[in-house]
Order: sequence, then C-alpha cells, then structure tokens
Amino acid sequence: MIEYIKGSIAEITPAYAVIDNNGIGYMINISLYAYEKLQGTQQEAMLYIYEAIREDAHVLYGFVDKRERELFMLLISVSGVGPNTARMILSALTPDDLSASIATGNVNSLKMVKGIGAKTAQRIIVDLKDKIKTDSSTLLSMTPANNEVYEEALAALVMLGFTQTMSQKVLAKLLAANNQITVEDAIKQALKMM
Repeated sequence: MIEYIKGSIAEITPAYAVIDNNGIGYMINISLYAYEKLQGTQQEAMLYIYEAIREDAHVLYGFVDKRERELFMLLISVSGVGPNTARMILSALTPDDLSASIATGNVNSLKMVKGIGAKTAQRIIVDLKDKIKTDSSTLLSMTPANNEVYEEALAALVMLGFTQTMSQKVLAKLLAANNQITVEDAIKQALKMM
C-alpha cells in the first residue's frame, strides 16, 4: 500500500496531477479541492494516496491531507458510491462542508453533486452519520435557521456560473458574520465578494 507520493508537479489539471518522483511520473486522480490547494504550491507536492486495484488497472487517487482521504474512504464504503463518484463529491464539497452536510442530514447539498440522487444522498447520510468527525464551528455555521438561506443562495450562484466551491466559501463567511441575512442580500453580497 502506498501511503503518499512526494515529488515535483510535472503536470496538473482539475482532474489529475502527474507527480515526478525520482524520474517516475505518477498519474494521480485528484478532486477540485486538491487542485485548488496544489495551485498555490510551487513545484513540490505531497499527496496522500488511495490505490484502487482492478482487473484492468491500478488507479491512484491523491489527497492533500489525511482528512480528505478518510472522507473518500468512508464515501466508497457506501453501497453505490465508487471512487469516481466519491471524487466528484469531494470536488463539489469541501471536507468541512461534506462533514457538516452528513452530520446535519442535509440531503439537498449532496443532491447538488452531479450524479447523486436523493436515494444515494440519503444512503450516504444514514451510513456515515455516526462515522463522521465534525468540527463544532462548522456545525454552528450550518444551523437550520440559515441552512435554507445557504442552500437557496448557493443554488442561485451556481446557476449564475460561479463555482460551487467558491460560492460555498463566500456564503459560509457571510452567514458566519450575519446569520439573519435574507437570501436576496446573501446573493447580492456574495456577488460583490467574488
């Protein structure tokens, strides 16, 4: 089992990174979350690895921290969620947002991920609710009072063409500062911040 691969970034795209380690280039599938984190690095990177061994291929999945890898491994333990689906979920939701969504039973945030329907979202929540470790500050920002505002504003921003990850970060900041904000004000202020 490979724990991590450390080396220089030979190539990086939103879907994968090629890490050159002593003259060997490892193609590693990554999430958009990992891609954003790696964008800020110079040429040196370290990715924690999950290796999926199939009949026809050995596929590497890379993560910027152990928490992201743990969430990935929990997701693929759910019936009907494979490695690529888990990677899509981690591309659409940050590890904190995913943990909060599962802990609070927020089916709608999981349904926003391409390829995830209501049944799969519910199965993820039921199977992982007791296994997810959450940060209490993350849960405070996702209270039911502002959860509806968050979801509606997020859906509107994504429909306007902004990335889900960026929209989530901006809305989380807005709701942490003012949990009485309306959907309209949240969208207007988010547009100014982007």
